Amino acid sequence: MPLRVRLVLIMVTLLVAALVATGVVTMTLLKQSLIAQVDDNLDNAVQLLENRGPFDPQDEREQPVTTYYVRVLAADGSTFMDIPATTGTDAVPDFPSVTYDQLDTLAGKTQTIGSVEGTSTWRMVLLRGFVGQDTPVTVAVALPMDDVTATLARMQLFTLLVGLGVVTLAAAAGYVAVQRSLRGLRDIEDTAAAVASGDLSRRAPVAPDTTEVGRLGMSFNAMVANLETSFAAQAASEARMRRFVSDASHELRTPLASIRGYGELYRMGAVPPAELATTMGRIESEAIRMGSLVNDLLALARLDEGRDLRRDEVDLTAIARDAVGDLKALDPSRPVELLASGPVRVTGDADRLRQVVTNLIGNVVQHTPAGTPVELHTGTIDGDAMLAVVDHGPGVPTRDANRIFERFYRPDTSRTRSSGGSGLGLAIVATIVAAHGGTVAHQPTPGGGATITVRLRRSATPA
Repeated sequence: MPLRVRLVLIMVTLLVAALVATGVVTMTLLKQSLIAQVDDNLDNAVQLLENRGPFDPQDEREQPVTTYYVRVLAADGSTFMDIPATTGTDAVPDFPSVTYDQLDTLAGKTQTIGSVEGTSTWRMVLLRGFVGQDTPVTVAVALPMDDVTATLARMQLFTLLVGLGVVTLAAAAGYVAVQRSLRGLRDIEDTAAAVASGDLSRRAPVAPDTTEVGRLGMSFNAMVANLETSFAAQAASEARMRRFVSDASHELRTPLASIRGYGELYRMGAVPPAELATTMGRIESEAIRMGSLVNDLLALARLDEGRDLRRDEVDLTAIARDAVGDLKALDPSRPVELLASGPVRVTGDADRLRQVVTNLIGNVVQHTPAGTPVELHTGTIDGDAMLAVVDHGPGVPTRDANRIFERFYRPDTSRTRSSGGSGLGLAIVATIVAAHGGTVAHQPTPGGGATITVRLRRSATPA
């Protein structure tokens, strides 16, 4: 069902409900008012009857011209005499058979009764009376409600006709108003259809931003503009994603090599018995980290969006010390040195920061010849925590120095070269460091090589 029809139906439904509620309340109040008038007339009739004294069937005064119907009941409830109404109606009220003793609870109470025949209703009241001087009787006085019924019927008809007219006019006016109000939505609908067919240059007509349709049109145009920009970069993004599986091997290679290095040391008997538990623990931790690394690779983009990180106190010096041990196990021929003056604590995710150092070490191993010296530095720079990985290898070509932290970027795109990486290692480093609010930078090492420096905010917790 079209929106404009639904809106009109809702409006008409609410209007009908309001008119019905108003009509019911009006009819109820009118009926109560009319019945109150009838009851006032009954009270007047009761006063007149009480002032007339005892009933005498032979007295001609008992036959007045009136719209009241009076029935006198004997003490046992049988009819003693009737004084029918002489004007207004020929109907006979269906008086209840009431004994004189029952008047204790019924006398003076007005109630509605029907007719012996027909649908006419009456308002009736019971009172005590006498025939002669000492014969007690029950006097029932009834007043027809034909005028009340007729007035209510006319009022109902009038209310119905007026209500139908109001609803019809409101429905027509509402439909026209909704049509005009939704004209902008139809324009947006046509534009959306064109965009869906591939025409990203189309834009919806701009309406005043003070209206809902205007704000919707502005949001729609902004969305289409973003889509147009996104599609422009989609081809390059898809090309990078097609290489994702092979790029993941770059991140898995280092922990696998570390585990293999520890295993070979153990097989050759180079692990002292006192360090066996530590070595096995390192193998297990590397295996666990490797499994976690696979999940992190699949969620790499989430880091750019502010993926939640653990916020614990982490010692960069301890992480660097573990990395030195890992590198010695991975390449025992390579001179490795840790230069640190003491603990350097930051607040962050220990696993992610360990991954940063591991990626930097793996990058050195992959891109420098065997036996190339490596130093790890930890300390502070201008109040920030610092961790630097320094190698003395061939270094990074000047043309590539500004792009080494780009995701999927590799100076050599050939996958057959032994030094070819996936281009994810340093990109993950930059992403994790940025998520911690830090920076990472490359500088040439004096004398040849590359230095990667990570700066993070120091932990506020005292050492």
